Amino acid sequence: MEILLSSAYFAPIEWYWQLNHSQVAYVEQWDTYRKQTYRNRCRIATANGVQTLSVPVERPEEGFNSCQMRHIVISDHGNWRHQHWNALVSAYSESPFFQFYEDDISPFFRKKYKYLYDLNMEICQKVSSLIDIIPTIIPTEKFLPIDSCPNDLRETIVPKRESGFCGRPYQQVFQQKNGFLPNLSILDLLFNMGPESIFYV
Repeated sequence: MEILLSSAYFAPIEWYWQLNHSQVAYVEQWDTYRKQTYRNRCRIATANGVQTLSVPVERPEEGFNSCQMRHIVISDHGNWRHQHWNALVSAYSESPFFQFYEDDISPFFRKKYKYLYDLNMEICQKVSSLIDIIPTIIPTEKFLPIDSCPNDLRETIVPKRESGFCGRPYQQVFQQKNGFLPNLSILDLLFNMGPESIFYV
């Protein structure tokens, strides 16, 4: 089965579930950039519930409505790398596998990537190896119109729309306080379940 995905920053579990259950996954790089999507944000579980971490991007001269994802430049505004890493440490330092994966994940918050797409793709490659999946991922060579792929998930896996994905519950750090929070960033699964993550994707 072939699928078509949007680029995503530490994508939700559903994104990796689809990736793992496909024969080929095309990741769109030529679509028009849209704000408030998983392209530049992820959701983690904290003591106070779900927290969204957003990567700031520079506003293109032509405006976001005309800029392709491939050309979106990451901004250094607000020391976001430091803030994101501190948020992860605060949320997951007591999780069973944070220390085990810390050295694999922390470099993404030290290296300065120019383009958001490059950051996302390198994250995907690293996370795929950590959860022990070997997907075939192909960046699109041109923009693929809606319905050009039978399994077009670009408008399905989005923050503000329920996709119907029902992943298996697993133990989370703050579950006793917040209840189980589904379909968070893959990091939530990785830090909580470690090598067993493969059984949830």
